[in-house]
Amino acid sequence: TIKYIRKIPRVEYLFAPDDPDRLKVEAEEGNIPEFVLLDVQEDANAFMFANFLMISLKSDWTVGGKTYKSGSLLATNNDDFLTLGKENVSYQVLFNPSDRIALGGLSSTKSYLVLDIKDNVKSKLQFYKISNDGSAFEYVGGDSEAKIRSSSIRALDATTSDEFWFTTSSYTQPTTLYMGNADLVAKEGEAMDTSFPPTSEMLPEPYVTKKVKSLPPQYDSDSVTVVQKTATSKDGTQIPYFLVLPKAENDLPMDGSTPTLLYGYGGFQISLGPQYIPSQGLTWLERGGAYVEANIRGGGEFGPSWHQAGLKSKKNKSYEDFIAVAEDLIASGLCQPSTLGIRGGSNGGLLVGNMLTMRPDLFGAIHCAVPLLDMKRYHTLLAGASWMAEYGDPSTDDWKDFLNRYSPYHNIDPEASYPPILITTSTRDDRVHPGHARKMVQKMNDLG
Repeated sequence: TIKYIRKIPRVEYLFAPDDPDRLKVEAEEGNIPEFVLLDVQEDANAFMFANFLMISLKSDWTVGGKTYKSGSLLATNNDDFLTLGKENVSYQVLFNPSDRIALGGLSSTKSYLVLDIKDNVKSKLQFYKISNDGSAFEYVGGDSEAKIRSSSIRALDATTSDEFWFTTSSYTQPTTLYMGNADLVAKEGEAMDTSFPPTSEMLPEPYVTKKVKSLPPQYDSDSVTVVQKTATSKDGTQIPYFLVLPKAENDLPMDGSTPTLLYGYGGFQISLGPQYIPSQGLTWLERGGAYVEANIRGGGEFGPSWHQAGLKSKKNKSYEDFIAVAEDLIASGLCQPSTLGIRGGSNGGLLVGNMLTMRPDLFGAIHCAVPLLDMKRYHTLLAGASWMAEYGDPSTDDWKDFLNRYSPYHNIDPEASYPPILITTSTRDDRVHPGHARKMVQKMNDLG
């Protein structure tokens, strides 16, 4: 449970207890202001920006006669919220999610709030500025379309400036740091502010003023192609995935011969998306392989609802999604089971462990890294008890109702034929106990 409390101290309260200025203020005001409980949902995130209280929802919230959707971002006057109460203030909806669009993150400068919108897992920045009278946010502009990249903004000095650091990377571009200025953002169709000096550099966006530095390339990405595709899961849900190919898609022999590595996670509202992965480039793409990341349910790619769709008794949806992506890759002619390998770690290790027991016919090789595999005892090992909100509680009916069905350790079939599997673990991981991997290997060896 998270509770948000707030107070506005004068700067003198930060001084030493016997500082004359602090003693003077205490004498004038009597008592130091007390913390006040913010009356927001327990699973919501709340923070202050200027005179606004910002509320990011993880579940639907009905207040003041209206219902705001899970994944929304709301703004309201902070003082009004504290004095009038949540039912008696107005809320400005800065972001309203849809099935395929989620709020990936946000940051702020002196006068701007910057939202990182994930539009079908691609990134798009939107800029909002505090209105002249300070009563609301006004949409200023931003990226005209979502791009296959990761991006983040961090203010240079949020108290004095609207300049910011802009960091971006993709499957083919190393992490690159730029300088930007929110005052350069213009609404679509409007002229950009031309008071800033021009530059001869090739810059990715109009609001970027200069390139600062970039990590060096670690592999030859000039001939690499990145595409986004969609697979249809068992229940009809569309599952996006990114496909990184060693050459143009129409130049590949679609005869199932391309070595393909499929990666997934699908848990804890963690999103997969475009990022520079040198190891995959050097060891896989440069050698002619294709690399795939599946955006399955249980992750955060489409906000809280996408995560909640793969929790506890619905965890099977994550596995059905991953199977659907694998089948789509095979149906396309890119690969076949003998040329399709999969990899996952931690919660992703549980994912590929279940692929071993559920669909051993679908894969040619599996790398299962630092995995959870014994779901009957996971809650007794290291940090396992803190994950029961994600998986369920094996000490209750959760075990017989659903947990037993996706506990790979308990579902090894001595009569089944399994693909080669590499199980790796660590004795230095303070979260996932190495016992999961050790027991699984021992059991498989015992069964021959």
